[in-house]
Amino acid sequence: MLMDESVTYRRLRAPREHGQVLIEPAPSMLDEVVVGNTALRDGVPYDLQGRDLLQLATSARAELIDKAHRYTAQYRDVTLRRSAAERLFLAGHQPELFHPGVWFKNVALAHLADQQDAVAVNLLIDNDVCRSSTLRVPGGSVRSPVVELVPFDQQAAETPYEERTIHDAALFESFSRRAAEVIRPLMPETLLEDYWSRAVARSHENTNLGQSFAQARHQMEGECGLQTLEIPQSTVCQMEAFHWFTAHLLAQLPRFWDVYNSLLREYRREYHVRSHAHPVPNLSQRDGCLEAPFWIWSEADPRRRPMFACVRGDQMVISDRGKTEIVLDLTPDGSAEVAVAQLADLSRQGIKIRSRALVTTMFARLLLSDLFLHGIGGAKYDELTDRLIHRFFQLRPPEFLVVSATWRLPIDRTATTLGDQRQIEYLLRELTYHPEQYVDRRAVGDGRSAAELATESDESLDALIGRKEQWIRTAKTPENAHTRHLEISRVNTALQPWISPQRAELLAQRDTAAAAVRAEAILSARDYAFCLQRKETLSDLILEMQTHTA
Repeated sequence: MLMDESVTYRRLRAPREHGQVLIEPAPSMLDEVVVGNTALRDGVPYDLQGRDLLQLATSARAELIDKAHRYTAQYRDVTLRRSAAERLFLAGHQPELFHPGVWFKNVALAHLADQQDAVAVNLLIDNDVCRSSTLRVPGGSVRSPVVELVPFDQQAAETPYEERTIHDAALFESFSRRAAEVIRPLMPETLLEDYWSRAVARSHENTNLGQSFAQARHQMEGECGLQTLEIPQSTVCQMEAFHWFTAHLLAQLPRFWDVYNSLLREYRREYHVRSHAHPVPNLSQRDGCLEAPFWIWSEADPRRRPMFACVRGDQMVISDRGKTEIVLDLTPDGSAEVAVAQLADLSRQGIKIRSRALVTTMFARLLLSDLFLHGIGGAKYDELTDRLIHRFFQLRPPEFLVVSATWRLPIDRTATTLGDQRQIEYLLRELTYHPEQYVDRRAVGDGRSAAELATESDESLDALIGRKEQWIRTAKTPENAHTRHLEISRVNTALQPWISPQRAELLAQRDTAAAAVRAEAILSARDYAFCLQRKETLSDLILEMQTHTA
């Protein structure tokens, strides 16, 4: 189905208040969205270098479900519903300790799939780099909170989660005790101990850091009734359908490269983006080779590098511009069958080709799913993916769902906002420019003489106020404007001794409010890891989802 209309975009913002959720489009529109997405895929006669898109999608979905079932069954019970419709819903995130807003996406995936009689699969995006071995944990007191970076493993070279193993088992296993000591003054009980004991148990079975995190979380979801499957993206990248998709993009790389970079220029111009790295960097060109939208690395050197491709006669050479070079039997107009077999053989050679972010969701939305669930960040990225699907494939992009929530730590406190601080600043300004409205006449009777409070002109309080009122009543003209301004300013300065108690009190309040606002920014942050939340958080998120789809 060719796309005639323009791609539409959504303004998305994270919910501001605790307990608020975002589901867009509304759950009531879900059936219409899914039916529309299915019709798009089923009505597309698109050729992927010798394989029809619909046929490839059908086999890919079956293979995905089978592999996800076998992966998930390694660590938790699996109840896999099968239906005649065999709808497939997908979501995805890095296998990290994400915040509850991302966890709510997992809840929504399970709940909406159940309503639509679909299989729910969560992709563990393990081709992303693991950049940190610490977790932000709030501590201190309510009045003076701090954030500590508590390590859960030794710092290591930045490698993809797929390659990131646990380097210090003792440090990993002691993390929950150390993190609990930090957060205990603010939250005596959290989910941390229960969750971390599961993560440690999984690390004994699988030393991969990300999988230990994800499998422990997924176990908890299963015990709360969420029936989803999970699978690493690295496994998806070894599926036959993914090799066909990769071969097609490589065979058509000059056109894809032009479309990709053109769309980035248009996007940056439309949204007034100056950074050449946002939303993603351009694909580059070096020595006649074009950068492809994939990462490449080897088991011997697990640092991901951009993949480049160039034509050499009737063959295509892909490389990391270093030690790794692969020759594929692939031409723009020929079948990719031989190249697909060659790509499949790379993993046996210890060479790994993995999709970048936009290609990951492009493949998932076009070939694997009837509905893809995004968080806000992924949805913003996929504005560009929509344009790519439209411009490169000449297809209407399948619609996706955007899901997020704000779930703050339940720390008992009286919140101070920036509004409180601004009110104090407003009153301080009032004392400067309208002191006569705030004069404390009792100041003259507290042991200080009128002379001590008077200005250098020795005018009385009433005389000063009267002089200002007179100038205010005097119409402003070009001739008197300067004199009028100076006289009003002099009176304001002269009145300051009479409002000094109020100013001193407000200045103290401003310091207190500034400290309270800084404390509130720490205590109310929405991005603390889900395992720092209260034990009932997952049940609360499930209840919230049920409420929004009732």
